[in-house]
Amino acid sequence: MSLQVVVLAAGKGTRMRSALPKVLHPVAHKPMVQHVIDTAQQLEPSQIHVIYGHGGDQLQAALDAQGLQFVEQAEQLGTGHAVQQVVPHLTRNSDERVLILYGDVPLTRVETLKQLLRAGEQADLALLTVKLANPTGYGRIVRNDQGQVVGIVEQKDASAEQLRIQEANTGMMLVQSQALQRWLKALSNDNAQGEYYLTDIVAMAAAEGVSIATAHPHDEIEVEGANNRVQLAALERAFQQRQAEKLMLDGATLMDPARVDVRGNVWIENDVVIDANVIFEGDVELGEGVIIESNCVLRDCKIGKGSRVKSHSVIEGAELAENCSVGPFARLRPGAKLEHGAAIGNFVEMKNSIMGPGAKAGHLTYLGDAHVGAKANVGAGTITCNYDGANKSKTHIGAGAFIGSNSALVAPVHIGDNATVGAGSTITKDVAADELAIGRGKQRNISGWQRPQKNKD
Repeated sequence: MSLQVVVLAAGKGTRMRSALPKVLHPVAHKPMVQHVIDTAQQLEPSQIHVIYGHGGDQLQAALDAQGLQFVEQAEQLGTGHAVQQVVPHLTRNSDERVLILYGDVPLTRVETLKQLLRAGEQADLALLTVKLANPTGYGRIVRNDQGQVVGIVEQKDASAEQLRIQEANTGMMLVQSQALQRWLKALSNDNAQGEYYLTDIVAMAAAEGVSIATAHPHDEIEVEGANNRVQLAALERAFQQRQAEKLMLDGATLMDPARVDVRGNVWIENDVVIDANVIFEGDVELGEGVIIESNCVLRDCKIGKGSRVKSHSVIEGAELAENCSVGPFARLRPGAKLEHGAAIGNFVEMKNSIMGPGAKAGHLTYLGDAHVGAKANVGAGTITCNYDGANKSKTHIGAGAFIGSNSALVAPVHIGDNATVGAGSTITKDVAADELAIGRGKQRNISGWQRPQKNKD
């Protein structure tokens, strides 16, 4: 079976009260429509068509370089009219199926769509429907006495009896390409909204005696969309609940599952512990026994087995080996790397630097473009002066070296193995192994010094 996917994304979304097209509003820092596209791509379709209207330039810019076919719906005359715009891009092959999805319904599982594809293997039309306790606003699935689907009636066009139907239309469907093109030609806008309803093809199919199959989602949230920011927030919470459940099933302890946000991908090994208010972004790997304390942000990083990230730390583009310690209140920027047993303390910042095995920087330190050797100790208030306003240079601190507090290491500079830098020094020249370097201004003590006094006038 050849598969084409159509994503309807032309709506303005006026209830969002935003200059941003509705489908570009994010769930977990990703546009809603991108969630839909990512799920559809797992079905390996021959093409994904995105129907755009309002904010088309923004939409195409946001989704560029993904091999998508963008199709304009210049006038928003209904869902049927939107799909009509795709017809020139479809074939008339008997084995081609068209899967129709919605750009503001981001939480549909790929397993649900695969179920819909299976339902449509032997039918020209397959619908994804859902049973709702309160289906207000949804089109109702109309069945005959034999339980066969014979049509869909929209809320505004439904009779009092039809409004009591709880089986609702999600809008998602799988249609045989030739049949879809035939039914689209026959659509009429003779209805309460004066629009061309895609759902009218269901009655056409039933009138032709076509078998109409149905499939159903695992839960309601899979088919819910967002028309305003309240609904968008509900989708965000539902998405995060899914991520929290997955982490726990994979072996993590979450101290408060409602206060962990995953805005990317997290891979974990057993016995990971994650405290409250932790945010994951990008791709994050957590090794066995890793502990992430509260109020941390981890972005595109790898944390090795047995390591601990203490509270209020930010780790981005960094890598920790086994049994490392970071924080509290530490910041590791891209290119930071801690080798086995290294430790970074409070208010320490690292960028493009390596801490060797067992090395430590405990307090109030900046390490930029530096290599710190095994078991070296970098004292509080130390900075590597790596940038001269135009170029960056390297600092090398040898194994076992001791850097006294409040030192400035002016790169490029090399501190040898087991060397010592006296506290308060500014080091501009290399220090050989086992040497002591002191670079301080001469101290003067002046007796009888009188502090300046304020003028009494």
